[in-house]
Amino acid sequence: MIIGVLGEEEKDHRVALTPNNVAALKKLNVQTVLVERGAGEGAFLTDQQFEEKGATIADAPTILEKADIICKIHPLGEDQLVQITPHQLLIGQFSPLGNQGLVDEFLEKQLTTFSLDVIPRTTRAQAMDVLSSMSTVAGYRAILLAAAKLPKFFPMFMTAAGTIKPAKVLILGAGVAGLQAIATSRRLGAVVEAFDVRAAAKEEVLSLGAKFVEVAGATDDTSAGGYAVEQTEEYKKKQAALIQDHAIKSDVIICTAQIPGRKAPLLIQEATLGKMNPGSVVVDLAASTGGNCALTENNKTVQANGVWIIGDSNLAKNMPADASQMFGKNMTNFLKLLIDKEGGMHLNFEDDLVKGTCVTHQGQIINERVKRQFS
Repeated sequence: MIIGVLGEEEKDHRVALTPNNVAALKKLNVQTVLVERGAGEGAFLTDQQFEEKGATIADAPTILEKADIICKIHPLGEDQLVQITPHQLLIGQFSPLGNQGLVDEFLEKQLTTFSLDVIPRTTRAQAMDVLSSMSTVAGYRAILLAAAKLPKFFPMFMTAAGTIKPAKVLILGAGVAGLQAIATSRRLGAVVEAFDVRAAAKEEVLSLGAKFVEVAGATDDTSAGGYAVEQTEEYKKKQAALIQDHAIKSDVIICTAQIPGRKAPLLIQEATLGKMNPGSVVVDLAASTGGNCALTENNKTVQANGVWIIGDSNLAKNMPADASQMFGKNMTNFLKLLIDKEGGMHLNFEDDLVKGTCVTHQGQIINERVKRQFS
């Protein structure tokens, strides 16, 4: 079997597999691992390092022609998509719940595709969960980005010139990104509050030393597999009022609240921004799905009423070395499910992780959540 690794677009310097991952695949008797020339350079991984671990360096057309399994973080470009066949497997992070056009293309070309961001959230799947890995990076980077932009210290200082109060940070959404943002804020000495509609998040927030902002009357989410669910209009009104009260007292707001396959919930109104202190910073990680902040623009930094609003849903790209190591490990652990003892391809749709991660196969949508989304 031949596994191929393609590079990402110019603005994302991560790579889907690292040299160490190549070595691990070779130990599983994989015949050949083809890596696109220069694919790892942005993550400070040279072609020579890949070759030393057993990879063969090739150009993209060769990989698209010869590879049985193609690994890439983002979806293929249109010029690449036309080159692959139904006999090849495509694995990456494709956000299929919010991209019907891409799913339709997969179906039209009869492609077998796996998207690691829809892998079932079970204990066994944790080692393959790219959403958690990349959210960890994003939460950490969001705080560093805010700290660099904020015209104030994060920690409290007691100096001869007087006492400097610590920054106040509000985290909206206490998933993996939010929890990492809490932990990083606390390490930097900020006073932190966090809000989440999921009742289970409260204990985790408190364990990290933050205050939990709780809104009564949330819809039960016990059957949602750890994801947020849509809330009632009454709850949304209570939520909006409480969040505004806390937001206008905050120096930094990190927005991470998202519902898979839906527009991000609007949590920071334009009127709220007008009441925040000038120089405050909002980092919106939900920017690609509309944003939690009313004035967020995806992939842009804007200023409104003296408040900086940074819209970026892919902060993991800004830490390509470690992000690639994490993504590559997740990818390798998933590939192990598709490789038999002889190093050949083995598609076992009786395995809940294989079936649950598969978006399309033989002209059909396989993932149940994607199927419900577009049915």
